Amino acid sequence: MERLWTPWRYDYITGQKQTRWPGVPDALAWPGPRPDPEGAPDTGDPAGGCVFCNLIEAADYAIAQGMAADDAERAVHLVARGRACYLCLNAFPYSTGHVLLVPYRHVDSLAAMNPEEAQEMIAMAQQVERTVQAVYRPAGMNFGLNLGEAGGAGIAAHVHMHALPRWVGDTNFMTVTADTRVLPEALDTTWTKLRAAWPR
Repeated sequence: MERLWTPWRYDYITGQKQTRWPGVPDALAWPGPRPDPEGAPDTGDPAGGCVFCNLIEAADYAIAQGMAADDAERAVHLVARGRACYLCLNAFPYSTGHVLLVPYRHVDSLAAMNPEEAQEMIAMAQQVERTVQAVYRPAGMNFGLNLGEAGGAGIAAHVHMHALPRWVGDTNFMTVTADTRVLPEALDTTWTKLRAAWPR
């Protein structure tokens, strides 16, 4: 009998969180989000801040406290940093190699991004295509933004672009009948491969 073991999907399916702050593993001793200054944009999550803002702040805090940058960035699966955007793994991937391109600035739409952010996101997307192609040799890729809850955004308050490698026949009955995706690789392994292949 074959067994499918996908424990990382449990939090997503049940809506439970195993961390103190959204987007931050317990391995990082982070005191939590700073209070939003008056007039700051709504994070969209009153129970602990924005996942994407928390992720980058927690990694930076850990590094400032003496943790090695590679260790802190591995903990949050941060693959690469640009000036205006960063690249991280999707915590609940649709396929192995599913990454997110995220502006540092907390904005909720493509139109709200400034030209530097938008240009860097596209330039990073081009590099994602090259890097994922070199590492995984997919038959194709999907790139996309889901804007707003009605548009399918899981985190509507902070815009982000999805990049997914695709293979012919990679959507099977498990996705349709069991709301489960079969992923052959752990996130730490994906992070190691993409981090090593990303140009420095």
